[in-house]
Amino acid sequence: MTQPTVSVMVVDDHPMWRDGVARDLSERGFDVRATAGGAAAALRIARTVTPDVVLMDLNLGESSGVAATWQITQEIPGTRVLVLSASGEHNDVLEAVKAGASGYLVKSASAAELVDAVQRTADGDAVFTPGLAGLVLGEYRRMSATPDSSAQAPQLTDRETGVLRLVAKGLTARQIAKKLSISHRTVENHVQSTLRKLQLHNRVELARYAIEHGLDNDEEDEES
Repeated sequence: MTQPTVSVMVVDDHPMWRDGVARDLSERGFDVRATAGGAAAALRIARTVTPDVVLMDLNLGESSGVAATWQITQEIPGTRVLVLSASGEHNDVLEAVKAGASGYLVKSASAAELVDAVQRTADGDAVFTPGLAGLVLGEYRRMSATPDSSAQAPQLTDRETGVLRLVAKGLTARQIAKKLSISHRTVENHVQSTLRKLQLHNRVELARYAIEHGLDNDEEDEES
């Protein structure tokens, strides 16, 4: 079965960089539906073309890529935002993730890394430049030092819990499938079921939930 073409919008205030990235993605089979140079235009256009992935720069001149990320993820739930920024500053990464970004890639990434990141973001993975994933998970650990245990947690199956534990450790769906000796599709089904049960929207939120509930430790993953 042929995988559907991933639709993309590129948001960057530097025309040469924006057009270059759009051209590279088009040449590699992505459906680049639009480009934008600012936050207001990005939101307006995204509402119309509803891309699978918005590739978002954080520094958009006088406007903020963080604000645009938050607006797009709030108004267009089916669209994921992958930040592509020159900045690798911790505060920038954390602010982007808190705004709803599914991942964060620095502009020093190679074309192959960018293509892989866009595809994985469309697949639902949380994608980060090496070293940044640990930063995000570390921040979630700090924020969850005193979690609220008063609410009754939804009931997950042993297999869903095992998959959730591996998501929290930063493994991709394919890595989880290999580790648990199950199919990639089965992993995706467990992830989607867990997202519905926990009323979460993406793998970043799923990882945060796992950390808050102590599922990112080194215990053996449970088998069904």
